[in-house]
Amino acid sequence: MVSKKKIQELKEVKELLKKHPVIGILDMHGLPARQLHSIRNMLRGEATIRMVKKRLISLAFKESGLDGIEKLSEMIRGEPALLLSNTNPFRLARKIDSAKSKAFAKAGDIAPHDIIVKAGPTPLPPGPAIGELQRLKIPAGVEGDKIAVKQDTIVAKEGEEISPELAGLLAKLGIEPMEIGLNLIAAWENGIIYNKDILFVPPEKYIEDLKAAHARAFRLAFSIGYYTKENITLFLQKAHREAVALALDREIPTKYTIKQLLAKANAEKNALKSKLQIKEPETVSGDSKESGQEPENPEEGKNNQETGNQEEQKTETSEETGSSSQEEKKE
Repeated sequence: MVSKKKIQELKEVKELLKKHPVIGILDMHGLPARQLHSIRNMLRGEATIRMVKKRLISLAFKESGLDGIEKLSEMIRGEPALLLSNTNPFRLARKIDSAKSKAFAKAGDIAPHDIIVKAGPTPLPPGPAIGELQRLKIPAGVEGDKIAVKQDTIVAKEGEEISPELAGLLAKLGIEPMEIGLNLIAAWENGIIYNKDILFVPPEKYIEDLKAAHARAFRLAFSIGYYTKENITLFLQKAHREAVALALDREIPTKYTIKQLLAKANAEKNALKSKLQIKEPETVSGDSKESGQEPENPEEGKNNQETGNQEEQKTETSEETGSSSQEEKKE
């Protein structure tokens, strides 16, 4: 038989659920009383923490009539408590996260995330510590005067219980995997449940994701020829470049192509001129026949030959005239 006290507590919890638009599930395991008191003061006026047993929480969710809130029952673990607030769950999560501090793990603690021992040198000197590392399947060796871990190793996955041996080793390595603060597992708002992986994403990550999405959408729109006010300038620039390239290929003079076309024509003219250029004849001294060289100008050689023949004929005539004169004198 259910006691009146439990019935009254159930009634109070259901009323609190209906009064607050944001309802979160907390795991209070390992949270020191001093930190809890400090967090309560920090959240004063924004959120209320109510310690309630798991069975009573599930029953209150079921009887509350709130859309989809029963799914929160599946996320209850550890030492549960309710977080009741009127504040946006993401703003609330950031405030909770800012109040957390690092701490060493104790035996029986639940890993809040994957605990990784990074590769590299450790503060441990050679000795029995190598055996401790190997028992926990952490590859290690001696480098100089220290023990070094050879590769990154996950020693505990999120949600796993930390053994006494692992807790001791992590303390020796100076690793503080625990976070002292409220462990907000999930939050419900207007029928939507946000788990911790979403709630505690840094605001900068959302901005980066939005920028990346915009860049992908921009590239897609440009590649399929979808015009928007963001990409129309690029489309016009592309069209202009293609029009200029086509005009140059077809040698169509425009104010954008005239300089290139004139430069091209000038280059072609110079190339043709160099192919058709005729060398000037060299000056020849003396008789070309005696020097063994043929005259470069055939007409000039022919004229020279005719002039020589005429001179020879004159000489022969003069000789004949002289011979005739001598014979007349003898007679």
